[in-house]
Amino acid sequence: MLYINNKKIMQKEVFIILLNWNNEGDTIECIESLKKNNYKNYKIIVIDNGSEKESIAKIERQYSDLYIIKNKSNLGFAGGCNVGTKYAIDNNADYVLLLNNDTTVAENFLTKLIRVGEADEEVGILGSKIYYHTEKNRIWFAGGKVNWLKNKGTHLGLDEIDEGQFNEMKEVDYLTGCCLLVKREVLDKIGVLAEDYFLYYEDTDYSLRAKNAGFKCIFVPESVIYHKISRSTKPGSASYIYYHVRNGLVMAKRNGNFFVKLALYHYCVILFFKQIIKISFSPQKRPWANAVLRALRDFLSGKMGMT
Repeated sequence: MLYINNKKIMQKEVFIILLNWNNEGDTIECIESLKKNNYKNYKIIVIDNGSEKESIAKIERQYSDLYIIKNKSNLGFAGGCNVGTKYAIDNNADYVLLLNNDTTVAENFLTKLIRVGEADEEVGILGSKIYYHTEKNRIWFAGGKVNWLKNKGTHLGLDEIDEGQFNEMKEVDYLTGCCLLVKREVLDKIGVLAEDYFLYYEDTDYSLRAKNAGFKCIFVPESVIYHKISRSTKPGSASYIYYHVRNGLVMAKRNGNFFVKLALYHYCVILFFKQIIKISFSPQKRPWANAVLRALRDFLSGKMGMT
């Protein structure tokens, strides 16, 4: 049992949602890591997002008692996670943990999150301090901050060596979907992730929606996990740039205040002409500039989802 303010509390049931897409090796390593965690009232739900048959078959052979849901196609991060989240809601979950399958976890990571969540009823979403998997003292995420001038979310502490500068538990703008623990009360009030983002910013959007509904988003530095970083879409690729630009604009349009929304289309005009200049004078930057232009076009036309 856990103790909060010297009072015994009942352990809450946590459904852990792992999304697999043709990287069963990472998924298996993540499961093995989770099995060593010291918070025992949990269930692991693997959502296969339209992988090749052998990918999920390897997981099935290794874990005969694991609950696996097989999507017929790739529904994206939000769509895949929502399948698992809805299953968890239907089965009376107290918390839902969205966890990237290319992570490993510290033994007490979940206990630390639950302890904070149960200590304050206003807390709705919680997240861990995340290190690079290959560099156990280099920070990948120590809370998220929204830069409304650029319509983007930024990771606090990114690439910094941890010397204790992010050891304070605090409320943040958003928490990453890499490790997102959500209370049932939040799910009941605001629902699940927005699926039309397909990739990126659905976690930022969700955090902002929760905050607008009166919940706190809390970064818990004593809870630690390790992330292998994106395997599906490489940072800096045209696809990466496209989704980040388009979805950042959508996130701002949906969640920004009056002044953010007022400035949004002026920002688009400036961004457009910057890409034209790159195409004209920097041939090596044309693939990225074209990706930004496609993102602007689709944002302005309202085209969402996978492209």
